[in-house]
Amino acid sequence: MTPRPARYKTNGFVTEDALKIGLLTREYPPEVYGGAGVHVEYLARELSKHVELSVQCFGAERQAPEVGGAHQPWEKLEGKAPHLAALRTLSVDVLMAKAAEGVSLVHSHTWYANFAGHLAKLMYGIPHVMTSHSLEPLRPWKAEQLGGGYAISCFCEKVAIEAADAIIAVSHGMRSDILRSYPLVDPGRVAVIYNGIDTDEFQPGGDPSVLAHFGIDPARPAAVFVGRITRQKGVVHLLASARHFDPEVQLILCAGEPDTPEIEAEVNALVAELRAERTGVVWIDEMMPRHELRKLLGAASMLVCPSVYEPFGIVNVEAMACGLPVVASAVGGIPEVVADGETGFLVHFLPDVHGNPQDPATFAASFAEGVNRLARNPALAKEMGQAGRRRAVERFSWRSIGEQTLALYQSLVHGSTHG
Repeated sequence: MTPRPARYKTNGFVTEDALKIGLLTREYPPEVYGGAGVHVEYLARELSKHVELSVQCFGAERQAPEVGGAHQPWEKLEGKAPHLAALRTLSVDVLMAKAAEGVSLVHSHTWYANFAGHLAKLMYGIPHVMTSHSLEPLRPWKAEQLGGGYAISCFCEKVAIEAADAIIAVSHGMRSDILRSYPLVDPGRVAVIYNGIDTDEFQPGGDPSVLAHFGIDPARPAAVFVGRITRQKGVVHLLASARHFDPEVQLILCAGEPDTPEIEAEVNALVAELRAERTGVVWIDEMMPRHELRKLLGAASMLVCPSVYEPFGIVNVEAMACGLPVVASAVGGIPEVVADGETGFLVHFLPDVHGNPQDPATFAASFAEGVNRLARNPALAKEMGQAGRRRAVERFSWRSIGEQTLALYQSLVHGSTHG
């Protein structure tokens, strides 16, 4: 794919030039902690083969040639009040928007960078594409983390999404959520392009020594959770479900980066209670490097994903690529990733007004039933794991995702009259 020269408008003047893309993101290697960061990392790698790429990100300076700037918040915004985190984000957005001058198009990821993309659109008259990895109105628990800053994050997302030239939804479920949450958005501006993974990096074949390192018994089934300690990921519901796991099933929590001290204390207490009742509860309270995570996944029995909200759920694809069956909540985009009864089991989830299961006890028991079915039938688990590997390779390759994204860019930039 060689990008053709494109016409675009900058401050009112249409010019001819090669495609230059400004990728705006909070996370970028080596500072990656969530699925959105993984997505941006691999998208940048794919796009850089075909366009001139300038990545603007948060944090420390990077040496990677595609990084045009890494930005720190304004020093005068230091403090411990939770709302200050949102103000610090806005200060970085201003710097990122300034640094985006000269690109053909900006593509922002998450609310942390969406406002920067909106400002760049206004200032430079260029198209703004935003990938919606999650929606602030559907994450009310963030008020616990950000305080009044949650209103700011909602404002940033609303302004950006209603004005963006194109919105990429990471699943069809996410597209429906966008149109329901933001009725002013034109459905014709919302495209579905899935997240992807590197199926050469994530593939079957784990390292039993990784299990030994963390005190995991290789002779017992191991159900692995991977994610941040946040309400969204459903950790507290998983710990409730684990009380119904068969005694031989181990629960491996690869869980770090707690949103708040309160949820960290809550999870600590629940883990202590569970350990008092059963053996085989292992908590790896750090974000594992990707190469170690792959080794752990490849040596485990299944992945568990009890999220209460998940527009896509990239960890499910990573596990499937490693040959693991998955037990997951049937929320958001997960049913588009995990084929129920083929690559794992989906657990019915009916949310209450706060996003939690309406009947937590029934959800916990149903989730445990899926885990126990796989643990009791290793042949079925193996068959589902092989099917998951095939599905990951066929549907979620980065080459296809890069091609779809570049085609969207070209459709917006060529002959654009934005601004």
